[in-house]
Amino acid sequence: MRFSKKSEYALRALTELTEHYGRDLLQRQQIAEQQHIPIEFLEQILLALKNAGLLASRRGVTGGYSLIKPPHEITLGQVIRILDGPLAPIACVSKTAYQKCSDCPYAEQSGHEACPIQDVMLNVRNAISDILDNYTLSDFAKQSKGHGSHANHSLR
Repeated sequence: MRFSKKSEYALRALTELTEHYGRDLLQRQQIAEQQHIPIEFLEQILLALKNAGLLASRRGVTGGYSLIKPPHEITLGQVIRILDGPLAPIACVSKTAYQKCSDCPYAEQSGHEACPIQDVMLNVRNAISDILDNYTLSDFAKQSKGHGSHANHSLR
């Protein structure tokens, strides 16, 4: 799993949109200024999130962006997968982008012998997923304000 600057900026932008959920649209410039995100980079991120079905947008002077789903239904895992790809550290343990290892001596074997790397990396993937897929934008927004039950979790 790779946690990029793009995902970091996306989560910051989504935190801003979460604070305004159900009230008003936010313009790109507002989000960029509040969250200190370069506007050109933010445009790419907002487009990716819109194409993935997380955001709606409206053009014009009164236009802007808003969340389509309630913040408690959007997980950090969803957002990171959209921008950075699978959470799994290696492809043979991924649930969303599984690929069989072509050069692994264990790949062709069945039975009792399992790949020791795969076993460990599956545990890593499951630990990452258990946190990120159960941590919502609502939780994240509360934590950014210093509240919430997940205050002891860290993304890094």
